[in-house]
Amino acid sequence: METLDSSRGLSLLNPDRGHCPNNTLPSCYPVPMDVTDSFVVQDQGVLLALVGERNANLKRLERETGVRVNSRGNEISLIGEASAVTVARKVLDGLFPMARSGRFVTPDDVNRAVAVAKGGDGTGVQDVLSDTILVANRARPIAPKTLAQKQYVDAIRENDIVFGVGPAGTGKTYLAMALAVRELMEKRVKRIVLTRPAVEAGEKLGFLPGSLEEKVSPYLRPLYDALFDMMDTEKAEQLVARNLIEIAPLAFMRGRTLNDAFVILDEAQNTTSEQMQMFLTRLGFESKAVITGDISQVDLPYGRKSGLAEAMVILKGIPGIEFRYFSHLDVCRHPLVQKVILAYEGARQRPNEGLPLNPVTP
Repeated sequence: METLDSSRGLSLLNPDRGHCPNNTLPSCYPVPMDVTDSFVVQDQGVLLALVGERNANLKRLERETGVRVNSRGNEISLIGEASAVTVARKVLDGLFPMARSGRFVTPDDVNRAVAVAKGGDGTGVQDVLSDTILVANRARPIAPKTLAQKQYVDAIRENDIVFGVGPAGTGKTYLAMALAVRELMEKRVKRIVLTRPAVEAGEKLGFLPGSLEEKVSPYLRPLYDALFDMMDTEKAEQLVARNLIEIAPLAFMRGRTLNDAFVILDEAQNTTSEQMQMFLTRLGFESKAVITGDISQVDLPYGRKSGLAEAMVILKGIPGIEFRYFSHLDVCRHPLVQKVILAYEGARQRPNEGLPLNPVTP
């Protein structure tokens, strides 16, 4: 059985960090004392899963927290300033159950654990990373990876209308779909409705050949991709064929009342004010709606107001309607995506450089 031992002590890391300028006692300040914390894992397999290949996770922990991390035998030592060591310890405490359950911990997991540990709102690393929503294909668990994602998931569980607003790649639609699939599998809802506006992303595609279904299918493809990533393809197609999972353009929602349903509106920044009001008033009894979007990627014609941006103002403060916001820190894609998002956000905040403030130009 795996056990954890912890011991704390004080050691002087660098005497030169404290001094008395001009040999005058009043100007002296105390020499900072570094805290040492030991983390012991008895099971060798769990230890290997925790530290990663070639200690990759420990190296990442050093880089992200600023502590010195040493590994000898079954003991991991943390040395550094008290606050940094506390963060590093929380990270190891949170990642340990993942490693013990058989999951191989990655450096990305360390990054996310550090972000949670630094959050300071009392939410534990384990509370965030172990909240498995759904076990997808190939036994891959789907769970929040950041504090904002955890808060978003909890908001959906507790409210009937939730808005998830933030950059691409932050898991807004994916997590909502995972929650919807679980609700359907556990028979808490009778169907899932996935919808998005059929708006071209900044380019004119012209006339599309084929039937109506073939014309709108390209706009809905991202929703199908996410669904097939969570479920066996054959099972997902059966649920779609039986209308237990419906994927349709937003225009098809008019005139309907959606009872006992989990409804997700994706790309909501591309709804008009009228479309957003129409969608929100489709909600029937025992139903839940999640609206996701990124207000920095509006593809509406120039001069048209985004229904999502308007809703963020009009509906703020209404009980039962919750807004959750994401930032570049919550991006769970290629590491460069975070940097791209930051670069564009920074450019839009510097209008004097001749860059457009509005993502859509005439």
